[in-house]
This record gives sequence, structure tokens and C-alpha cells, in this order.
Amino acid sequence: MAFVEFKDVRKLYHMGEIEVAAADGMTFSIERGEFVVIVGPSGAGKTTLLNMLGGMDSCTSGLIALDGRPINSLSDRELTLYRRHDIGFVFQFYNLVQNLTARENVELASQICNDPLDAATVLTDVGLADRMDNFPAQLSGGEQQRVAIARALAKNPKLLLCDEPTGALDYKTGKAVLHLLQQTCTSTGRTVAIVTHNQAFTAIADRVIHVHEGKVSSIEVNPNPTQADEIEW
Repeated sequence: MAFVEFKDVRKLYHMGEIEVAAADGMTFSIERGEFVVIVGPSGAGKTTLLNMLGGMDSCTSGLIALDGRPINSLSDRELTLYRRHDIGFVFQFYNLVQNLTARENVELASQICNDPLDAATVLTDVGLADRMDNFPAQLSGGEQQRVAIARALAKNPKLLLCDEPTGALDYKTGKAVLHLLQQTCTSTGRTVAIVTHNQAFTAIADRVIHVHEGKVSSIEVNPNPTQADEIEW
């Protein structure tokens, strides 16, 4: 079994008498240590996919598994522990606690985990060795996103999920953050999945999952990914 398995996953919403399929039979797999880009237009079902894989939403039917463990059948308590220990989240907006320093924001996340990484070490790894005692308001957007990435990595998760992680950043800073995520995957062997509408990001992925109208329309495996700092968009 692959590290991540989605098999015929459906997610139905009811709006009055109308049934809407946000996920309509999604099937794909991800291997351990891959850098994956999940791409598609707005409303395609990308965020629904990410939320189900991250344990923040449930599927209506199908199988979702991480590292051989089916997660769509977990209890609420088991899902809480799954999100706490197995998944790291990075969002478009940084969601930092404003009255805590960069170091304290990272430590806050690591306190809830079984085997966290050292906050100062992770902040150094993302290029913030000299900024860890600054508050979010004293940091640029790119630096705040780096803190958010450090916070997710400090949990030592099995899977890092990123929802439009460069969406709130300027072009140059976005490329730097994308490069950091790619290098994190390469250097640590951690599995990273990025959800985006930006087709240019597909060049840097080991695996590209195209999503359209709630379905996986195609999957590509790239034997020679481009370095993130070399792409243009």
C-alpha cells in the first residue's frame, strides 16, 4: 500500500434538496517522501481533498489511509490525535498568535505532540535564527509564513499539508517559501503536499494530481523536478 491512499472517495453536501459532490470518486496515491502538487481551478475540490486527508472533514464514502491506517473510520478523539501527531498544516494566512514570539508560536505547537523537534533548531532551519524572539507584527509576510512552516515541522508530522502557502506573498517571497518547502522534503524525506491553482508549480513536483469538478482528472509522475527558485509565473 502507498503512503497515502485515496480510493473512490466521495464527499456530498446537501443544500436544501440539491446534492452537491465536492469530491466525486477521487482516487490517487502518494508515496513516502514525495513532494506533491495538487492543482486545479477554484471550486475543483482541492481544499475538500486536503481537509479530508488532514482529518478536518470526513468523507461520505470511500477509503482514505495514511501510512497503512484508514482515517475515515476514526472516532472524533482518534481524529484529534491524528491531526495533532501525524499532520502538519500550513495555510495561505499564517494564523500566528500575535502576542507570542516566533519561538513561542513554534513551541506552542510542539507542546501538543509526542515527539516534537526543538523550536530553535527548526526556526534556524527555515532561516529565522536571528528573528525567533520577534513578534509576528515585527516580521514580514514571508518571515511569518516561515514561522508557520516551522510550527508545522516542529510537530514532526508524517505528512505536511500546505493550502495555497504562497497565496498571500509577493512573487519573490513566494518563490523563496516554495523553495524552502521543496528543500524540506528533499533534506528530511518528509512527505509534502501543496494545494494550489498555479499550474507553474507542477514543474517542481515529484507527483502532480490534477483535480477538476470533484474528480482526479489526471496524475503525472515527474522523474526530474525543477528547482523552485528556477520556475516563473
